[in-house]
Amino acid sequence: MGKITRAIISVTDKTGVVEFARGLQEFGVEILSTGGTAKKLREGGVKVVEVSDYTKFPEMLDGRVKTLHPKIHGGILGLRDNPEHVATMEKYEIKPIDMIVVNLYAFEKTVARQGCTLDEAIENIDIGGPTMLRSAAKNYKFVTVVTDPADYDRILAEMKENGGETTLSTRFELATKVFCLTHAYDGAICGYLKKQTV
Repeated sequence: MGKITRAIISVTDKTGVVEFARGLQEFGVEILSTGGTAKKLREGGVKVVEVSDYTKFPEMLDGRVKTLHPKIHGGILGLRDNPEHVATMEKYEIKPIDMIVVNLYAFEKTVARQGCTLDEAIENIDIGGPTMLRSAAKNYKFVTVVTDPADYDRILAEMKENGGETTLSTRFELATKVFCLTHAYDGAICGYLKKQTV
């Protein structure tokens, strides 16, 4: 795969994220982030590049559009061993993104709250998060995708053992975890919406 050089970190569950980001920076990984995660990382002494500065495109529509950009998804999905992909990435100045650290808006917690409205529920349907996760999982041969803070320590340990890389078997395992997570997430949304009327 090659050494991890660039990561996006954007998490709802911020457990251990500062320590994980610090660990990544010890390997020279550039950290891209958004919103509350970027703020928390900066407060923890982590150097962060805002995704909007990276893409040269502002967050918009009340934060509904942040990471949905070719510089993000091209960087995640590009096949590093495909000369045409590499040439296209170079042409459009798309840098590889080798790690995605994302967990999703807490939809189920939101809808379990007393008095939650349909509009509130809709605003807590994560779009960018699942899209990045699925892109990274699809390209597991080249991208490490992390959804669970419980995996942080083992990933850093593996990077230490492998000169800043993760193993293919770990990336595949983490990718599988993503599709199970997004399946359950969409199932929760489906179950909630089927009970609503408009």
